[in-house]
Amino acid sequence: MNKQVKIWIEAIRLRTLPVSLSGVLMAIGIAVWQHHFKWVPSVLCIVFALMAQVVSNLANEYYDYKRGADKKGRVGPRRGVTEGDIKPATLRNVTYITLAVACLVGCGLIPYGGWQMIPVGIAIAVFALAYSTGPFPLSYHGLGEITVFLFYGLVPVIFSYYVIAGRMDALAVLGGITIGFMGVNVLLVNNYRDMDDDIEAGKRTAVVIFGRKLAAAAYLFNGYMAIAMLSPLWLMIYINGSMSLWTYVVPALYLVLHTITWIKLNRLTGAALNPLLGATARNMLIFTVLMLLFFVL
Repeated sequence: MNKQVKIWIEAIRLRTLPVSLSGVLMAIGIAVWQHHFKWVPSVLCIVFALMAQVVSNLANEYYDYKRGADKKGRVGPRRGVTEGDIKPATLRNVTYITLAVACLVGCGLIPYGGWQMIPVGIAIAVFALAYSTGPFPLSYHGLGEITVFLFYGLVPVIFSYYVIAGRMDALAVLGGITIGFMGVNVLLVNNYRDMDDDIEAGKRTAVVIFGRKLAAAAYLFNGYMAIAMLSPLWLMIYINGSMSLWTYVVPALYLVLHTITWIKLNRLTGAALNPLLGATARNMLIFTVLMLLFFVL
């Protein structure tokens, strides 16, 4: 692979993108199940969600660099701008160009969701940047997990479903909460690994505030709560007499993978935690892809 391409793949944090993709897939699955699926808004939602996360990831790298939160030889994955592989001005420009393109893609959703989608899109754009910058950067004040829960869980599932189906639905809200809990775990692993560096940089993440022991407990709890939030769906299927082996396999497989990853989280330290970031996102994606198949079939 070309070195420059690899540097930019690291910058967009490819392994974390299942977080934004999963929310839209959950919304698409529910829309298919309820016979409201439409191709064009579904594709636009996927592209917009991925681009919004790329913006957030690039902005996080740029503004962490500006604040001195990232340093050379950090425990986590290599940061191109910190190591001198990417010029700061280039990273900043690419961030805002990507944001502009994402906004244009988002405008394509207005015919499906109405003009009320404009404030939703503005909020997503603002929070993508406010996570790392501004007068009160959220990730520096223990609010990163809440932001992820809202903007990688509730917002993408509820509003993706809305523009696809043209209506709101309680199941989309439950799906958003499920995805929110799973998405928070990806951030928890990241901040669990980086706790020592964050303390040194004055970055007060939730893990810094509450410590690794509570963070690990929250990680386990979130995974089980994510599955529990879909209990009304499982109950509805049971009442309708359509329970099948598939109904049990999907949540059970996720919980097994989740528990294995949690066990590793408690045993590993430092750079050895890096693969768990991808594993947590993988668990999330496996669950949502299987749920999508469940809704389709």
